[in-house]
Amino acid sequence: MTTVKTPQLPAAEEFTDAAAAVARLELLYREATQFLCAEFSRILSDVPAVGSTGTTHRIRAFYPEIRFTTSSFAQVDSRLSYGHVSAPGTYATTVTRPDLFRHYLTQQIGLLIRNHGQPVTIAVSDTPIPVHFAVAADPSLTVPQEGAAGFTLRDVFDVPDLSTTNDDIVNGTYKATDDTGPLALFTAQRVDYSLARLAHYTATDASHFQNHVLFTNYQFYVAEFEAYARAQLADPASGYSSFVSTGDHEITEAEAAIPAIAKLPQMPTYHLKREDGSGITLVNIGVGPSNAKTATDHIAVLRPHAWLMVGHCAGLRNTQTLGDFVLGHGYLREDHVLDDDLPIWTPIPALAEIQVALEDAVAEVTELEGYDLKRIMRTGTVATIDNRNWELRDQSGPVQRLSQSRAIALDMESATIAANGYRFRVPYGTLLCVSDKPLHGELKLPGMASEFYHTQVARHLQIGIKAMEQLRGMPLERLHSRKLRSFDETAFL
Repeated sequence: MTTVKTPQLPAAEEFTDAAAAVARLELLYREATQFLCAEFSRILSDVPAVGSTGTTHRIRAFYPEIRFTTSSFAQVDSRLSYGHVSAPGTYATTVTRPDLFRHYLTQQIGLLIRNHGQPVTIAVSDTPIPVHFAVAADPSLTVPQEGAAGFTLRDVFDVPDLSTTNDDIVNGTYKATDDTGPLALFTAQRVDYSLARLAHYTATDASHFQNHVLFTNYQFYVAEFEAYARAQLADPASGYSSFVSTGDHEITEAEAAIPAIAKLPQMPTYHLKREDGSGITLVNIGVGPSNAKTATDHIAVLRPHAWLMVGHCAGLRNTQTLGDFVLGHGYLREDHVLDDDLPIWTPIPALAEIQVALEDAVAEVTELEGYDLKRIMRTGTVATIDNRNWELRDQSGPVQRLSQSRAIALDMESATIAANGYRFRVPYGTLLCVSDKPLHGELKLPGMASEFYHTQVARHLQIGIKAMEQLRGMPLERLHSRKLRSFDETAFL
């Protein structure tokens, strides 16, 4: 291809109004993706007729971009963990799906303008939009696999480029190729990649995800979550507007039926929605640190305000009883899935706001408080491992490490979720329920498990929901702690 065909789009423009800036982002993105969809549809229809694409042009459109420049070292409010840059310079980020992120972008751009007293520039970037991501929102179009289109796709259109789709910014390893620093934690291609993965793994559209996410490792929690959702929909004062189940089935009335689906996705996901996105999403990640990392890797691009693990664990102390709660205060990381992204020596601190919300929720649901709360809940270290049958190994080594670490519980997901929360600057927490005590002869056997699930799941889920509802009422600048931010942090949350 000797020439490149692109859409005609407005020139760069400065904005001091965040809503207007986001409107321009939406215009640029909409025009770019509509152009790609139209050209892709035209070429697909031409190939059968003429045996080729019928074009000598490369078809290309670009992501919109936010660019910001400041020349001042003036300090902003030191209590803020986001909404400002740390030094003079030029900062930029590409943007995808500004319609999906409208509220987030308006908020972040508004803080940047207000804190520095400088405009933002909205323009077309030099990063091409892969055709796969451009057509994702059009159900009538599907990008055929390589060789099935009748022409070589990448000769005409841009395709996803994994060499530039990475986590260098969040991992703190990003090296700028010019004098422009990153404005956000994720580039547009990285976000698009995760939006596609979310649809695949959860069988729900990213637009349904809420700002407060509960992770669990058992499907038993889903029935309880649906029952809670129906009760909320029956109460006009609850503030919840609808419930979305796997397969994007959405109901707005408590009595409405939810169609059964033939096959559950890898990570069944359910959303109890509020109009402003402040509802609760429940994700059954299943068992294992790999699933925990996969889910959080992709949900992180949606910039949730908090995520919590509410699953089952092995109690490691003889004084614990089946059904007791464990409030994770530290983590022994032997999951290994994040070692290349977050060194094992990195401490994962407990976040006071999350810890208080969880403890308050336990007290409210169990009607115990103060010293009496210690009867059913312990606070301490949670060990996360990658071997489900660790009990079958020689016990001397593992048990000694668990004892030296002062661990009180063991599972396969919690440390991964907390560590990825730390890595992605998403407030995190863990409240587990003891379902077995393998070191003390109480194994997770079918009869014992059934009785345990019957009595404990509803109460445990209620605690997680209560904690999220408490966090929902907390100002964002307080919830998003400075302890999650690095030396040279991006302005956007």
